[in-house]
Amino acid sequence: MRGLVEASNACACDCLYCGIRKSNRDVNRYTLSLEDILACARQCADYGYGSMVIQSGERADKKFVDLVAEAVARIKTETRTDKQPDGLGITLCIGQQSYETYKRLYDAGAHRYLLRIETTNPALFAKIHPADQTFESRVACLKMLRDIGYQVGTGVMIGLPGQTLEDLADDILFFSKMDIDMIGMGPFIPHPDTPLWGEPVADVPARVQLALLMIAATRLKLRDVNIASTTALQALDPVGREKGLKFGANVIMPQMSPTDVRADYQLYPGKPCLDENAKECQSCLNMRIEFAGRKIGLYAWGDSQHAVKRLKSDEQPD
Repeated sequence: MRGLVEASNACACDCLYCGIRKSNRDVNRYTLSLEDILACARQCADYGYGSMVIQSGERADKKFVDLVAEAVARIKTETRTDKQPDGLGITLCIGQQSYETYKRLYDAGAHRYLLRIETTNPALFAKIHPADQTFESRVACLKMLRDIGYQVGTGVMIGLPGQTLEDLADDILFFSKMDIDMIGMGPFIPHPDTPLWGEPVADVPARVQLALLMIAATRLKLRDVNIASTTALQALDPVGREKGLKFGANVIMPQMSPTDVRADYQLYPGKPCLDENAKECQSCLNMRIEFAGRKIGLYAWGDSQHAVKRLKSDEQPD
């Protein structure tokens, strides 16, 4: 379980599929205060989640980077308990940054970073992003993150207009080649305030099934990575996240953001848990996980076995 805090929906990017793209003037923009983020972190610790994700629109401005760096440093010191003496594990998902910013945030205490590639087909990547966002720069950032020492995560959308099964197979091979530690992926859900709205896509059952099969195939190829069962699955199928667990996912991210901003962070329509407080979300997910026949690992960072093995190997003398 990774408590999810959506720190800001302001975004400098204009991805053609995303509901919080900078060109969408209908979004009520917000940025949580430091105290809001710390309060969410304390709740994560109180619930025994063991780790949290700080996610936002892609922002590299100094004010926001300073906020995240201070939040990470304080979370590491203020969430230490007898059950978790090293404090919460922290995953960041705040987009493309400079090497110096990645290093600063790592030194502050973040040790995992999720940067989704969305598709590893360069031509398809170009079709769903403006010209100033390139596939090559995204890959370069993934390499920077690994060089610094992060456990690195990425992922893709499944069912994009024009995407083929060969593209999805290549995505899995990319995860393997890049030695990725954690995967976050889900079905593509068109947003009405984006340019991709109205593009032909498979129907909902087909996209859900394809996403589940993608999880299964990724698990078979990359046996010891972490794979999230994402909210996008539940947005299209009431028991989508449970199905994700049964098909090979092993991470769920309960919503911890304040309820008064959740409706403003909608990358796609139909996002679940908008009106549930953190406690209600916890109770709901506990039942869902039990229904799926899985057990919750509490008070642990939950690093992937893939990362643990690699780090142990790195520590061995030549």
